[in-house]
Amino acid sequence: MSVAGAAPRWDLSPFFPNVRSTEFRDAAKKLERTIIENEAYWDSESITSGGPSSASVLAVAIDSLNSLLDQSRLISSYLECLVTTDSKDDASAAALSEFDNLTVRLQKLQTRFALWVAGFDLDGAAKANRTVAEHQFALRKEQVRARHLMDPRLESLVSDLALSGSVAWSRLHSNLTSQIQVEVGGKSMPMPAVRNLAYEADRDIRQRAYEAELEAWKKNEVSISACLNGIKGEVNTLSRSRNWGSPLAEALFNASIDQATLDVMMAAALKSFPMFRRYLKAKAKVLGLPKLAFFDLFAPVGKGSKSWEYSEGSAFVAENFGRYSQKMGDFANKTFRENWIDAEARGGKVDGAYCTPLRNGESRILMNYDPSYGSVSTLAHELGHAYHDQCLSRRTLINQDTPMTLAETASIFCETIVKEAALESVGPEDQLAILEASLQGQCQVVVDITSRYLFERAVFDKRLMRELSAAEFSLLMLDAQKQTYGDGLDEDQLHPYMWAVKPHYYSTYSFYNFPYMFGLLFGLGLYSVYQSDPEPFRDRYDELLSSTGIANAPTLAEGFGIDLRSEEFWAASLAQIGADVERFEALTN
Repeated sequence: MSVAGAAPRWDLSPFFPNVRSTEFRDAAKKLERTIIENEAYWDSESITSGGPSSASVLAVAIDSLNSLLDQSRLISSYLECLVTTDSKDDASAAALSEFDNLTVRLQKLQTRFALWVAGFDLDGAAKANRTVAEHQFALRKEQVRARHLMDPRLESLVSDLALSGSVAWSRLHSNLTSQIQVEVGGKSMPMPAVRNLAYEADRDIRQRAYEAELEAWKKNEVSISACLNGIKGEVNTLSRSRNWGSPLAEALFNASIDQATLDVMMAAALKSFPMFRRYLKAKAKVLGLPKLAFFDLFAPVGKGSKSWEYSEGSAFVAENFGRYSQKMGDFANKTFRENWIDAEARGGKVDGAYCTPLRNGESRILMNYDPSYGSVSTLAHELGHAYHDQCLSRRTLINQDTPMTLAETASIFCETIVKEAALESVGPEDQLAILEASLQGQCQVVVDITSRYLFERAVFDKRLMRELSAAEFSLLMLDAQKQTYGDGLDEDQLHPYMWAVKPHYYSTYSFYNFPYMFGLLFGLGLYSVYQSDPEPFRDRYDELLSSTGIANAPTLAEGFGIDLRSEEFWAASLAQIGADVERFEALTN
């Protein structure tokens, strides 16, 4: 499809005709055969312990693992695309369940690989073999990970049990919450539709939706709290058994940052809360309220007349990507032309937005587009992820593995490009709406993300002793919201069930929160570098994006003169948001 037209559906045909097709079945069978062949080869080479017999044997194992990951990602992402656009597609759900079994076998191979290279002399092997040299960063991370693995037989058992443990709990949460029906004003609605009423201009509608939502969560709180207890209990047990010290220590390792970096970022965030509360109070003033309730956080602000239909929004994004660089502009046009984006809102499709890479730098983007600037911003954000994936595509799959802290870099950068262009293109009323959309999101990523971080940390601490009741989860959530939003929100109208809402808690990948803040503030910091010296920046930036799987965050940041352990850097990024708060306040006075 061209840029013009209504919100489109994506085209998955370049990958497979459908999940029942011969092509898809053949790909799944090929993956299974390749896993079996590798299991046999790894057995013959004793790839579990003792280390490789030579650099060349290690190189063969690296190549085979890259091939497996390549095949696996294509099938996994394709199935994700299907089940998230039609939650009632039984054939795709069944295929995903079958694929989970292959995923477990692949995870076992990866665990064996980590244990195998644990004590190997990588310096010597890198000098002897180019493949080993190219994968040194990932191999050294595997050596660290190996120090936190149990006996191979126990790790294998953990992978098997996860299907009826954390994976099952996660799927139950997803299925249950997506199928909850909520009564609002005499009409039965699915939960995502009810939560979307938070964006309505009519406060009475927002409040009734909020009250109905809380009532619905209460009716389902026992089942959902069982899911959260099950997953967090499993993570605590495995964290202790693998000698991580805490789930947070493992999360920091996965994020490629250390505790000192997290601490200075959080310290800067804490100092920024009064600035965000100024924004919330200014928004309350615009809405004619003494103070915002939680259900007012996403209320529209500004009487801007501009309607961003998909055709105009997508054209605007492509045009301004092109102003940054022809390469980025051409990329955006390619995604529109080749139908990479599923933007149509429809029944059975999940809420939210994501970008998933499939093959050779080609990705697919899911979103639910509406004619608001917020959707234009989301489109730019997700296209940033896709651009990052294309930059990574010249690397092997192992070397594409990017921590969440760096995964948000391009998306925030692209979002900022489009926001600045949009502010220049419209009048004051529309500027207010654009600033509102931007500040609303940034408030979520700094203030609300901190509340989620505090909540999850408290849950892990308390879950060490026993299971928590739904009421206890709600109290912990309210406490975290009070610590972060402070007097920016009405304490009597917070959201005690956000622990039930957010799917991020329902995974063994813990602390799926602070990396978002890191990504936002690092992305803003890079945008500041770009503004100060645009010409040499572009090629260096693309090189950074292609290197997020072969270097850690501090090393990549140093290349741009950024010290991640300096609170000054994080404060400077937050000051950019502060400038927008001042613009917002000026427009509301």
